Amino acid sequence: MPQLPAPDYPDDIRARLEADAREVIARYPDSRSALLPLLHLVQSEEGHVTRTGMRFCADVLGLTTAEVTAVATFYSMYRRGPSGDYQVGVCTNTLCAVLGGDAIFETLQEHLGVANGGTTEDGKVTLEHIECNAACDFAPVVMVNWEFFDNQTPASAKRLVDDLRAGAQVEPTRGAPLCTFKDTARILAGFPDTRDGAVEASGSAGPASLTGLRLAKGESPARVVHPRGGAPKSTQPHDPSPAEHLSSHDAPQDTAASDPSHPAGPVTEEGE
Repeated sequence: MPQLPAPDYPDDIRARLEADAREVIARYPDSRSALLPLLHLVQSEEGHVTRTGMRFCADVLGLTTAEVTAVATFYSMYRRGPSGDYQVGVCTNTLCAVLGGDAIFETLQEHLGVANGGTTEDGKVTLEHIECNAACDFAPVVMVNWEFFDNQTPASAKRLVDDLRAGAQVEPTRGAPLCTFKDTARILAGFPDTRDGAVEASGSAGPASLTGLRLAKGESPARVVHPRGGAPKSTQPHDPSPAEHLSSHDAPQDTAASDPSHPAGPVTEEGE
């Protein structure tokens, strides 16, 4: 059977969303460019992008629901079904995975009793594995509503989700304080974060990620990982400043005993 048209929002909600939508659309020379933030806006209303939300976006932008649906289903940041107050994402991309991300994800699935994309019965936590979030310096990384929790272990990740479910105050490793997923969606739609100290909070990339930028600027990077032979003898140990947030594997590490005796092999010239 063909699906019936999506119901509209109640009049009071639609009027409020229309006022917000006009503010968003006014930022762009072409109204359809406002589709991504408007999807965040309707997601902030119900916690996921509903058929009603997509119909609203289509109406205010003069698009078809098919055009809106194509975008909403392409990006994983838009949820298509009810989800928790806290989206807990475990990075399982290469570096995080080999440093413990896979173990963290398996532990949380068992601990919470949910599969990938599942939500706990209390509606607090939705668990999912996520792709790289450019925080490899601090792997393995867990994100909650897109805020960073660095250098995690299975034990620390279990404590994190338990605190979220208990309503305890949880502070990200860096970046703005946590808020609910709905509040996060409204901020991503481009509306001000009015919480005290939220705008001033920042979360820089790690030292290793910034090394290339510092070299390009002619600066000496604070920490450089040297080749297998070790650092030059003249290199002095570096004590990180209090403001420097280091990862658990930021400094050079001892390699396996067999490693220096088993190099990767000779380097050949192109065409050989």
